Amino acid sequence: MSTPIVAIIGSGLGGLVCGAILAKQGYRVRLYEKNKQIGGCLQTFSRDKAILDSGVHYIGGLDKGQSLHEVFRYLGIMDQLKLQKMDENGFDVINFGNEAKEYKLAQGYDRFKATLLADFPEEEAALDAYCHTIREVCSKFPLYNLRLGSYAEKESVLGLSTAGFLESITQNERLRQVLAGNNLLYAGRADKTPLYVHALVTNSYLESSYKCVDGGSQIGKLLSRVIRAHGGEIYRNAPVQAIVGEGDRVDHLRLADGTPVKADLYISNAHPAQTLRMTESNLLRPAYKTRIYELDNSPGAFVLNITLKPHTFPYLNYNYYAHTKENAWEGIDYTEDNWPLTWAMFVPPGKAAMPYADNVTIMTYMHAAELEPWKDTLNTTAHPGDRGPAYEAFKARKTAQLLRRVYERFPGLEAAILHTYAATPLTYRDYLGTADGSMYGVEKDYHDTLKTFISARTRLSNLYLTGQNLNLHGIMGVTMSALMTCGEIIGLEPLLDAIKQH
Repeated sequence: MSTPIVAIIGSGLGGLVCGAILAKQGYRVRLYEKNKQIGGCLQTFSRDKAILDSGVHYIGGLDKGQSLHEVFRYLGIMDQLKLQKMDENGFDVINFGNEAKEYKLAQGYDRFKATLLADFPEEEAALDAYCHTIREVCSKFPLYNLRLGSYAEKESVLGLSTAGFLESITQNERLRQVLAGNNLLYAGRADKTPLYVHALVTNSYLESSYKCVDGGSQIGKLLSRVIRAHGGEIYRNAPVQAIVGEGDRVDHLRLADGTPVKADLYISNAHPAQTLRMTESNLLRPAYKTRIYELDNSPGAFVLNITLKPHTFPYLNYNYYAHTKENAWEGIDYTEDNWPLTWAMFVPPGKAAMPYADNVTIMTYMHAAELEPWKDTLNTTAHPGDRGPAYEAFKARKTAQLLRRVYERFPGLEAAILHTYAATPLTYRDYLGTADGSMYGVEKDYHDTLKTFISARTRLSNLYLTGQNLNLHGIMGVTMSALMTCGEIIGLEPLLDAIKQH
């Protein structure tokens, strides 16, 4: 019997992890990427001799014994990653309004509690309840803890609200806002965000927080080497145009140039809605398609990458989250006049520049509706396009508006700037394939959690899904989704055994 061939659509983290796992398990992997560069949000680009990240700003759960460390060790990339552990006394710093006061989120639950207790000495019971509940919620997600389990375990916590939980443990409004202060990490909404999303994201960083030295693209490069070392192939500039079904199976893929691609199994790392639009099959029910098409996506981001003059701005070994208002949840519902209400600054460790920074990234919310005049444009390295002077003027105006806010907290940045490079949700839409340039894909809602859980299996018996839209976004979330996808193919128990025994 010949070795099964697996064709994977998209080389984002989900596609790469699936490819690396299946290649190690003996499958013949063929990965098709529409862009010149692999990696999706792992991609980096160079400007003014600085390496700029497109999406990976920090990673949690990488200490020995923690889940992401164990998966990366099994894949053979952990020891090759160039990492900088973030400030253990405050990996995230939270600020409100015009206050000089800054609140620090520390690594390790004991240090985390002690640091906040110094700022909120009357709130020990609330902090104990917070730490206990976050760990308790995380314990109910088997795959997150690299073990087998059932859906029933997590069912009891899926309908809990993050904002509601914070209100239940303390009357101190400022502490509530501090604990929600980095909700830009998951596009938090007070009226929607489930507690499990907050818990899974927060816990991974409380366990351990790291930055990638010289960019997150190293993760993609290392995974691609694993795929190739086990006989896999990666095709760049090879967009998939259609997934062609025959009976209850996918028969082949059709590339944009008309080339057919035959395989035994198929995995799509694209957004489920995009996957369905590409799929030519009567087996996918209209009701299923409608459900997927009508899912709300999280908002997009305006990302400002700034290159710096040498030796002018210090490297900061933490991230900075600033809120113009007292309410950390308000930033997502900005208006044109008060934008931005919330922003975050990430300072990558470029080893050649240390102890100074050679670039910084500033990120804030931006809704797709603001880009409506240019929605029909396309601009990528593979397909260069000009969105026109009005778009450039829009980006320049937004850049100036955002920087005015940032200078209030970091006045020294203005003189340190060499050049600015702005990206809008259109940039992410064109490169990553989400219809509206969403940051984190499908938006989760504690009122109806089942609606936003998407199975890795489809009604086509050899077509599987993976990526940030299935369960959770981020390096941790996407890696766990890839495990789930591969578990459907090779069995989750043998896969988890292989990870633990490696």
